[in-house]
Amino acid sequence: MKKNETITLEITGMTAEGNGVGRSGDGMAVFVPLTAVGDIISCRIVKVTESYAYGIIDRIITPSPDRAESGCPVSEKCGGCTFRHMTYSAELAVKDNLVRDAFLRLGGFSDIPFEDICGSDEDFYRNKAQYPVAEQDGKLICGFYSKRSHRVVAFTDCRLQPKIFGEITEECLKLANEKNIPAYSEENGSGVLRHIYIRRGFRSEEIMVCFVVKDKSRLGDLKAISEKISDRFGDVKSVILNVNPNNTNVILGAENITLFGSDEIRDILCGKTITLSPMSFYQVNTAQAEKLYRCGMDYAELTGNETVLDLYCGAGTIGLAFSDKAKKIIGCEIVHEAIENAKRNAELNKVKNAEFYCGDSGELAAKLADEGTVPDIAVIDPPRKGCGKLTLDSLVRMSPAKIVMISCNPATAARDAKYLAENGYLVKKAKAFDLFPKTGHVETVVLLSKGEIELRKVKVEFSLEDMDMSGFQKGATYGQIKKYVKEQTGLSVSSLYIAQVKQKCGIIERENYNKAKSDGAKQPKCPPDKERAIMEALEHFRMI
Repeated sequence: MKKNETITLEITGMTAEGNGVGRSGDGMAVFVPLTAVGDIISCRIVKVTESYAYGIIDRIITPSPDRAESGCPVSEKCGGCTFRHMTYSAELAVKDNLVRDAFLRLGGFSDIPFEDICGSDEDFYRNKAQYPVAEQDGKLICGFYSKRSHRVVAFTDCRLQPKIFGEITEECLKLANEKNIPAYSEENGSGVLRHIYIRRGFRSEEIMVCFVVKDKSRLGDLKAISEKISDRFGDVKSVILNVNPNNTNVILGAENITLFGSDEIRDILCGKTITLSPMSFYQVNTAQAEKLYRCGMDYAELTGNETVLDLYCGAGTIGLAFSDKAKKIIGCEIVHEAIENAKRNAELNKVKNAEFYCGDSGELAAKLADEGTVPDIAVIDPPRKGCGKLTLDSLVRMSPAKIVMISCNPATAARDAKYLAENGYLVKKAKAFDLFPKTGHVETVVLLSKGEIELRKVKVEFSLEDMDMSGFQKGATYGQIKKYVKEQTGLSVSSLYIAQVKQKCGIIERENYNKAKSDGAKQPKCPPDKERAIMEALEHFRMI
């Protein structure tokens, strides 16, 4: 096979990127965008490697039953939509298979009970849009990046988001052009305006407009534009200037300046009022996110007595959704603004049983594990790269009875589930959710439960005289004591504190268990209230 050669190809499979795949006459895999399973095409080869090739459609000989009209004039150029050329039922089948295949191929799970994928409304579902700004013929344009590039396709009337987003963006462009505000150039770092970023509350319909800029040199002009935007569009409640001076692909910078209205907008999710700043993580498909979170709650089977650890908690949306059915929520998130949102969200909703901490989820989880925190349920919603090893190791140490994983990347979800399975957890069930119709993304909810040791009867002959009983420890394990104390008093106690109290009561501990790691190092002493709680636990388990 050679570049520019034309071959006849039947499409027999799909990739996560939305490319169809078929086999050439010599058995080589050929990937072709904008095709569907069942297409028979004349394919022109554009790239050949040792093991596979890429092609483009020369003409469609026999169209697949799964093929559909895109309904978008720029869908073949824009990099946003992956499956607009296919029926939605076919798209769902592809995504469902991608999740199942990831857990089989990458995780090694062959027997997970998968529930059917949950579909969504196909159009106008996004509550957020981030339009890159560029210059064309001396004028500002907005749109979306073309596939595998940072070349802006000028188009604002995207079918994935509300019509008003395009109207607001066009007005912003018009006003910015009138004031000759230059677009930021990635090539040389010149210019000012980088992105126009819009959020909208799905139920509140409150809108935030955010101008992402390289610097504050056009602050006055952008403030004047913000006033005109708010006058024309009554639902605009907040206009923010976000400053990002860095030469990076990351859209938002660290500094926010409010140009008009409030610092945030509000929305309703799972019956809770949610405040949103530019930095807050918030699922872009609100209606589908509610179904996703309810599935997580169903998997958790909360009774009202559980402590729930919510890692990568964002603005606290998952934890707050769980709060009515849990005893306590502990949320962890690295983005400071998101944690502030989470705390305000808890106050707004009069949620008294939720605590939120700012920091790396792995480091905070490790700290909680060191302190003896024993959550009953852990909910993890990591970024696309998945959980860090520190996070997973800390979860294993804390040993919650259940872990509910919500993942936007089937590959890293399968990888992390495999690690947890190797450390005592069983994958009980999973379900895919399409939060991003027409794109290549899919969410997955996975339930993991603490594994049960298989018991076998073994005949053993021994003599008590031959046994060394000095190391035998009767009574409860440290984990059982921690759990009892938590249930009875709400206090979290560490293994160190338990060891101190046991030593005080004359219960023999392993040598050096209760010693500091270095000579002269200070050891924290068990507080009186925790000492009393541990004593009660020891009495309960008849150890004293």
